[in-house]
Amino acid sequence: MKLDGGIPLDITQSGTAAKRLEEAGYTGGWSAELNHDPFLPLVPAIQETSTLQLGTGIAVAFARNPMIVANVAWDLQNLSGGRFILGLGSQIRPHITKRFSMPWSQPAKRMGEFIAALHAIWDSWEHDTPLKFRGEFYQHTLMTPMFNPGPCSGGRPKVFLAAVGPKMTELAGEMADGYFSHGFTTESYLKEVNLPAFEQGIRKAGRHRSDVEISIPAMSVMGTTEEELTASAVATRQQIAFYGSTPAYRPVLEHHGWGSLQDDLNKLSKQGQWVEMGNLITDEILHTFAAVGTPNEVAEDLHRRYQGAVDRLSFYSTANHAQALQRLRELEAS
Repeated sequence: MKLDGGIPLDITQSGTAAKRLEEAGYTGGWSAELNHDPFLPLVPAIQETSTLQLGTGIAVAFARNPMIVANVAWDLQNLSGGRFILGLGSQIRPHITKRFSMPWSQPAKRMGEFIAALHAIWDSWEHDTPLKFRGEFYQHTLMTPMFNPGPCSGGRPKVFLAAVGPKMTELAGEMADGYFSHGFTTESYLKEVNLPAFEQGIRKAGRHRSDVEISIPAMSVMGTTEEELTASAVATRQQIAFYGSTPAYRPVLEHHGWGSLQDDLNKLSKQGQWVEMGNLITDEILHTFAAVGTPNEVAEDLHRRYQGAVDRLSFYSTANHAQALQRLRELEAS
């Protein structure tokens, strides 16, 4: 497995942090779309590194249109010399309609068209051909020489797609270069629900499994003392509870027979009772979603869970995972 790290969203820190990841031997570094733009922190990160792959994990596709995303991805790919990965996700309806004030409908179908539009735009720039993309959701039919940046020195950016449900996961296998499994995914749900859908998408497109990378941000509860483990467990329980309160992620809980928990978490979330939500995450649920223990124990558990199933692994939290990563490297080499 390739091992990836996180890129801080503070643009004044992202370059230094990316350099540290490269020096530590990471394969890649991901930014995210939270309280800052996901693309801007990658500019200093690219400038401070020479081999580290850098990408968005993820940028919200439906908050933008394909032309805007095509442009920024092209520029970052040029700047990095081919090291940029465009990671996209749909987000959920309330964020798209209420936070971004953008339209929402048929997310898997819309995302497939979004990716197709990106490739149509990039094809026009690569080969200086007329742009004639007409879809149900997006139409791109105008490209004058003034707005054509020309071919990209690093080639087309790879497109990774984040997915939770079977439809979006199938689309990742069919159209993307990589599949981001959501952090709110268990080993069982990944292997029994998502991977079959992913493989169905691969077969539908006549592709091979090696054509698409699978990446997972793994949840963990890590520490070398009881105090560290307790603090880490509290934070992870709250993260699991936050995701579990979202109706779109209910199928993951239902897969384990915990569907009614989603109702309880959703009710508390509407009341702003975030601490109380975390208290509903039992030890069984915690251990199902997260690897728990010392750094070595966490590394060994993650290796057991995902070796042979995923191609890239990163840690969901921003804690120091140096010892766990070293143990993972040893396990990979053995």
